[in-house]
Amino acid sequence: MAYDRTAMLKLLRPAMTRILTPLGRALAGRGIGPDAVTAIGTLGTVVSALLFFPLGHLTWGALAITVFVLFDLLDGVVARLGGKGGSTWGAFLDSTLDRVADSAIFAGLILYFVSIDDTLMAAVTLVCLIAGTLVSYAKARAEGLGLTADVGLAERPERLVVALVAACFSGLGVPYILPVGMWLLAVASLITVVQRVVAVYQQTREK
Repeated sequence: MAYDRTAMLKLLRPAMTRILTPLGRALAGRGIGPDAVTAIGTLGTVVSALLFFPLGHLTWGALAITVFVLFDLLDGVVARLGGKGGSTWGAFLDSTLDRVADSAIFAGLILYFVSIDDTLMAAVTLVCLIAGTLVSYAKARAEGLGLTADVGLAERPERLVVALVAACFSGLGVPYILPVGMWLLAVASLITVVQRVVAVYQQTREK
């Protein structure tokens, strides 16, 4: 029950759904529901991020998290194959646990930078965490008011891809890629917050 509708997710969803369908059918056949899949994916992401990243195992952490992030698509497949479809509770749970998973990823990277005494990058990554949370909150709050806030450079899929790819290649020894990725994410996320605030302001002025 992943409810994001970004361009990246629209592009990847059909292919990933076909790949995940056999696994989703197996889980549904064993009575495992979409909410359980969502919770497992979040738990795996949190454990992987807070275990691997602070210890400097960036590549292994990024790969493990990528596997569990796919559960964000798998829960929807399980819901469809189980005949239950989406639900209001499922949407709420999915969105809430997404915030938990995202926070764990960036918290793990912050702890990594702290462990290598890179205070500047720890601060930049903290900006990524806070701004990313604000991006999601701005959209949710706007929708709660009957408005829309779908604009922006860095929505959740883009933030995850940049963070995980940068961490993975940094662990493989590619120089500067993780700091560059975090700087780009910090700037893009802040721009996205401003874009969403402006979009909501314009809609309120039109009413």
